[in-house]
Amino acid sequence: MSKPIIGISMGDPAGIGPEILVRTVADEAVNRVARCLVYGDARVIEKANQESGLKLKVRAIATPDEAHFATGSVEVVDLANADPTTFDPGKVQALCGQAAWDYIQAVVQAALRGEVEVVNTAPINKESIQAAGVPYIGHTEMLAGLTGAHDPLTMFETLGLRVFFLSRHLSLRKSCDLVTKERLLDYIERCQQAMEQLGIGGGELAVAGLNPHSGEHGLFGDEEVREVEPAIAEAQRRGFRVVGPIGADSVFHQAKNGRYAAVLSLYHDQGHIATKTLDFERTISLTLGLPFLRTSVDHGTAFDIAWQGKASAVSMVESMLVAARYAPAYRRMPTPSRPT
Repeated sequence: MSKPIIGISMGDPAGIGPEILVRTVADEAVNRVARCLVYGDARVIEKANQESGLKLKVRAIATPDEAHFATGSVEVVDLANADPTTFDPGKVQALCGQAAWDYIQAVVQAALRGEVEVVNTAPINKESIQAAGVPYIGHTEMLAGLTGAHDPLTMFETLGLRVFFLSRHLSLRKSCDLVTKERLLDYIERCQQAMEQLGIGGGELAVAGLNPHSGEHGLFGDEEVREVEPAIAEAQRRGFRVVGPIGADSVFHQAKNGRYAAVLSLYHDQGHIATKTLDFERTISLTLGLPFLRTSVDHGTAFDIAWQGKASAVSMVESMLVAARYAPAYRRMPTPSRPT
């Protein structure tokens, strides 16, 4: 089987994206399983190459079909929109926010045309994106808007622990309001479909409890009794392999040890804390329910250390290895259709 072509958006030029990207492209483990195609500015990549002490040959190309994927080179679909002399490292700048948005649009279009099999994204900065007037707050919203996908799923993976999220960037109060029977049923179904897409179907999905000890049958919080338990019971009647609610203080440990194939976390921090405490650098974000698989590091632009040679590429290397591992199964399965 041929190695998948993974399209990588360069991220915010002022952040750590370019430097961790070149070290990732140079990594032998990555090159054994993937062909890397960068969407960015070749001048920024060349600067990162030099400052990282690497000896990669940076090839600026116009279209993916010009790529050679030769050992020791990095192929850059060159948008030429971020001259390194025009921005300051480690700062919020509209120029860099616009450049990052341009790379994302370009790699998504390439994926939709079938020119790359997986999309991998280097970090962007939300303030820079907003300064550029981009009408999206983050990657997930951008990908949904560019593909027309309905409410894409986020899944984290680290050391065998897989976690889905019922909600993402919302206040805790609003997140609790979204714990409804209807939303849970929808997510249980889509999480099962996503697991099939990744080639990990057949295992049980565990739903985490919202309240301590899952509310102790309504003693402190009745969301489990009113919403969560009825949703799980209905999902089981429909044939889905799902259990819960299981207290959040134990369910992630149990899943990490193989008892469950994945966990549905009921709000952002519940699952983030579990995965990042287990292994911060190797926590990888996957966006599912798109016409293609997307993987990413789960850290930001780290402006405080950007362009200082301090950033670790461990997370980005891991995100590429995860992308290559899931790519064959993902492209064999149809993307679940959702209402528009």
